[in-house]
Amino acid sequence: MKVAREDVVDFGGQGQPIVLLHGLMGRATTWWSVARWLTSYGHVVGLDARGHGRLGRRGNWRTEEFAGDVAELVGELGEGPAVLIGHSMGGLHAWATAAAYPELVRAVVVEDMAPDQRGKTVETWRGHFDSWPVPFRSIAHVREFFGSTGNYFAECVTEHADGYHLMADMEDLYQIAEEWGRRDYWSMVEAVTCPVLVIEAEHSAMPVGQQAELAARVAGGGKHLVVQGAGHVVHDDAPRQYRGAVEAFLSGVLGR
Repeated sequence: MKVAREDVVDFGGQGQPIVLLHGLMGRATTWWSVARWLTSYGHVVGLDARGHGRLGRRGNWRTEEFAGDVAELVGELGEGPAVLIGHSMGGLHAWATAAAYPELVRAVVVEDMAPDQRGKTVETWRGHFDSWPVPFRSIAHVREFFGSTGNYFAECVTEHADGYHLMADMEDLYQIAEEWGRRDYWSMVEAVTCPVLVIEAEHSAMPVGQQAELAARVAGGGKHLVVQGAGHVVHDDAPRQYRGAVEAFLSGVLGR
């Protein structure tokens, strides 16, 4: 079923629903290069999380609310339990959805996200983000500034009279991330009853060892892979390794 919603990108394909969940300050269109080959495995859609994308939906910023949004979309698709593939924040939302709505989730892929980041404060991120040369003068400026993740961030800006600004409101993002610094999500991880693949970047900023532990503590069985040389956006930094890992996982899950 094709979904006509401003906060959903329908990438095409048929059959098994596959829902792509982006990271903080991202949007569904950042998944374009991955979605192109995923359509061989099913019906691929991407969801703009609340506070992100063109719609920028407002609301409660608790993880449980984001998971409820994902569950609502899967139910609206009406195609059965979905494979949820999430990067960073999207990985958290994927396993949170699987924990709360097990009947709606067939499998989960988590890309570079850890369950316990307590103690981190948004002030560290605020200083980093405030140092960016916003407004950017052009899309080329965005790509140049962000280097290997330039294509990703080119999707996350919008043009104003004075140049290009991030599409998401930074204060919203700080509120979303603030929750990660004061709670852990291990109870959600342990409640996941479907198979999970955890793809960790070698140069991850996540707490050491947690992603391997995440895979080990999933009740439905987890696999863990570290991608050498990759930074946080593994699917852009190491696209062949990422694709190989996900395709092997999906082939097992879907019996292909």
